[in-house]
Amino acid sequence: MKITELENVEIVDWAAEGKAIAKEGSMVIFVKDAIPGDIVNLRVKRKKNYAEGAVTKLIKPSPDAIEPVCPHFGDCGGCVSQRMSYAEQLKYKEKQVVEQLRRIGGINSPLVNPIIPSANTVFYRNKLEFTFSCRKWLTASDVDTDGANGNALGFHVSGRYDKALDIEKCMLQRSPSNEIRNEVKKYAINRGYEFYDVKNRTGFLRNLIVRTASTGDVMVIVVFAYFDKIRIHDFMNMIKDRFSITSLNYMINEKLNDSINDSDTVLFSGKPFIEEKMEDLTFRIGAKSFYQTNSEQAHNLYKIVRQYAGLQGNETVYDLYTGTGTIACFIAKNAGKVAGIEYVADAVADAEVNASLNGISNVSFYAGDIKNVLNQEFIQANGSPDIVILDPPRAGLHPSIPKILLESAAPEKIIYVSCNPATQARDIAILSDKYQLIESQPVDMFPHTFHVENVALLRKFHTF
Repeated sequence: MKITELENVEIVDWAAEGKAIAKEGSMVIFVKDAIPGDIVNLRVKRKKNYAEGAVTKLIKPSPDAIEPVCPHFGDCGGCVSQRMSYAEQLKYKEKQVVEQLRRIGGINSPLVNPIIPSANTVFYRNKLEFTFSCRKWLTASDVDTDGANGNALGFHVSGRYDKALDIEKCMLQRSPSNEIRNEVKKYAINRGYEFYDVKNRTGFLRNLIVRTASTGDVMVIVVFAYFDKIRIHDFMNMIKDRFSITSLNYMINEKLNDSINDSDTVLFSGKPFIEEKMEDLTFRIGAKSFYQTNSEQAHNLYKIVRQYAGLQGNETVYDLYTGTGTIACFIAKNAGKVAGIEYVADAVADAEVNASLNGISNVSFYAGDIKNVLNQEFIQANGSPDIVILDPPRAGLHPSIPKILLESAAPEKIIYVSCNPATQARDIAILSDKYQLIESQPVDMFPHTFHVENVALLRKFHTF
């Protein structure tokens, strides 16, 4: 692999995965830690069809550069766009959607509406998960002072699964998130409770999850590596006594990975859920429930879905990848009936609770793999859909799903919600045999990151 040095290189564009772009002739160089308009010196590693560049010196900052709002910027791997003005962030996110629809979707001139910005660019998340680690990632200031101690409570360092960056103030989640995390860390150190060592699989404390709601509800979940009743109760009582927590829970995770979906939730005090409001709906959120992490933008997203659906009150709607049924419940009062399918059985249970809680009787939910559940028997039982709503994970649709939509379900409209415009564009290209993209609406759910949500409206071709 050839490594060269380049001087006075202009950053000319922004890539889909959060890296900036420079060019040397026809060679594209993907650059970390830079934004369009920067003039930089680069150390470049050349590969077959592209190159990767690391900034060795910032010669001249972009005219659009601003001061990062987060004190951990540059050390934390998240919120990589903070040096870019919010207006510029939105421009590149919207451009990303257009380019993916053109390049991957094969649509020459897609109608992409102006992106909907987030009203809040800080403190917009309702959920954060922090990691306890006995292997603290040393920043430049830590090295200068020989560090403090080996313990950290924060986020995994990019590319280093075994280390965590200690977080003093995260700008993503509103109070009391920072206060809880800092007090928990201080108490754990004072009591001598061992932070987890992922390499050796030792230690007592693994994860801290904080969920907040616009209603003021707060949920805290502490994940321990093993059961120790005395120490667990001591730790949980400290949180209970010092903070007003709506739902205080813990889990035991003895596995090698941090996944908690198969762990039992133990309610220590309060309710087993928190509540979120959206218009006249109330959603209960449990410890393992999925809910969009930007509540305000989730409302905007669902309003776009409802607008695109254009429901008159008698339609049959399929909500595929329904999760906890938030979209299904949101549109149900305008539809004839809604059938939701979701792979995760616990999410389906949450969806049924939410429907019941809101007095919604025209929805039904089914647990199972969509490629197995959505078949001719399902369509006969629930009626042919007039509208299908898709909200798949980042990988997009399973290859069998477009075939079912094209040949069996054949709805008049498809509304495709995606957190990955690339896989969305791929799937739209497959569906283009019988469906035309009418328009799409990007929504910025995650300011200061490269992520963008997009809602696409597809309508079936009619031949006369």
